[in-house]
Parts: sequence; structure tokens; C-alpha cells
Amino acid sequence: MRLLFLGDMVGRSGRAIVYDKLPGLIADHAIDFVIVNGENAAGGFGVTEQILTDTLDAGADVMTTGNHVWDQREALVFADRHAGFLRPANYPDGTPGRGMGVYQARNGARVMVSNIMGRVFMAPDLDDPFMAAERQLENVRLGHDFDCVVFDFHAEATSEKVCFAHFVDGRASLVVGTHTHTPTADHMIFDGGTGYMSDVGMCGDYGHSLGMDKDEPLNRFLTKVPKGRFEAASGPGTLCGVTADISDRTGLCERIAPVRIGPRLAETVPDWW
Repeated sequence: MRLLFLGDMVGRSGRAIVYDKLPGLIADHAIDFVIVNGENAAGGFGVTEQILTDTLDAGADVMTTGNHVWDQREALVFADRHAGFLRPANYPDGTPGRGMGVYQARNGARVMVSNIMGRVFMAPDLDDPFMAAERQLENVRLGHDFDCVVFDFHAEATSEKVCFAHFVDGRASLVVGTHTHTPTADHMIFDGGTGYMSDVGMCGDYGHSLGMDKDEPLNRFLTKVPKGRFEAASGPGTLCGVTADISDRTGLCERIAPVRIGPRLAETVPDWW
């Protein structure tokens, strides 16, 4: 099966490029399953129910999130209503919503998706992400119980991300890092067969500061005195993500490549698309 993961949508620019490009990518490249991280989609802070619905209508099968999941308070209400909406699984018991789901891909494959948040340099400080994954995988055999297992590991430190991927190597199809909004160049397949990329980047305006208008972040670096709110940048967005081909027999990753479409960054798509 062929999977596409798109990094953090940031504001209107991020939504626009995803909604414009995603349907064509699915149709042109026989993509079976799509995951989009949407935690910055509503003006850079959280996600609304309407944005979730629009993203699923554009072709996403699942929306993952991260530390901004509750910035729009309505998410606390709609999280339980939508199976395609995930918040970090290592929130305490009783938190609204779900951190893991099982879905059917377009080719009929059974796909387990888990959203887990790291703890290094992150707030809030959630439960142990490694043990959260272990509980999810302890009775799961990749290629038997599920055809594909994907983790969105939302974290700041690359060391934590790569160690998490080694921890689940051979038990997961793909571990994708999100949160830093900057795509890394380390897409690879680990020895056990798990695909990995430290950060897929964002879907948003790369002409400013991590998808936010540069003036206020720059002011805070220079003066340490806030002048106003962070606002999502409104220039043309770039779509950033990663695609992977997953073995129908083993559930392990066979090919992995970055996807970047839009201005500012060097565009790239897999040569096997």
C-alpha cells in the first residue's frame, strides 16, 4: 500500500495548499491512505471542527495533532465525535478523544495510526511516550493483526524521535516526526524495516517564521517584550510531507521519500511516483 503523511498545517496558507493539491496527489499517484497533522490549522493554534471536516473531505483519512490540540476549546467537545481525529495517546486517562485508531485504506488494508507526544522540551509534560507505544503494540503483530502501523511522534528533540523509532523498529511500518515545522533530510528505513523521518516539516508559508508572521517572533527575540499575538503568515503555502510504500506481505516499509510542493523550498517528489 502507498501512504502519504503531510506535516503540520499552519493557518489559511497551509490549509489552502493541502486542499488544492491533496485530491490530485491521491488520484495521480494511487495513494491508499493519507494522514495530515492539523494542530496548527486554525490560525496557527489548534483545529476547529469545520477545518477537520474540510480536511477529511479533501482526502485525508486521519488528522493527528500535538501540543496545540486543545487551543481551540471546541476540540474538547468534538474530539469524541470523530474517529478520524487523534490527540496524543499519552494524555492521562479520561482526556477527551482518542490517541489511536484503526482505519481501512482505499485498498482495503487495515491501518493502525497512533499519535504520541514527546517529553523533551515539550509542554505539557505527558506520560512516558515509550510505554504508551508499548501498551499499544504489546498484543499487535504487524502484517497479521494490522497491515500497516504508523506513529506520528510529535516532539522537539530529534534524539527522542530517533530513539522512539528504534524502540518500535520492526513493529511499526512508519514513524514520522512532527512539530518543528522544518523538514529534515534523514528519511530512511531502519534495520528492522520501519520507515523514519525526524520531521516532515509543515504545510504553510515558509517565507516567515515556522508558518507564523515573522514580525512578532523577531520582536520577541530582539526585545523580550511581547507587542502582540503571533499571527499565521498569509503568503503562498508549501506542502511538505513524506510518502512510503508499505509491503502488503509484512507491513514493513519498502520505500520512503520526502514530498515538497510549492515556493521557497526545493520541490521534490519520489522518482517512483
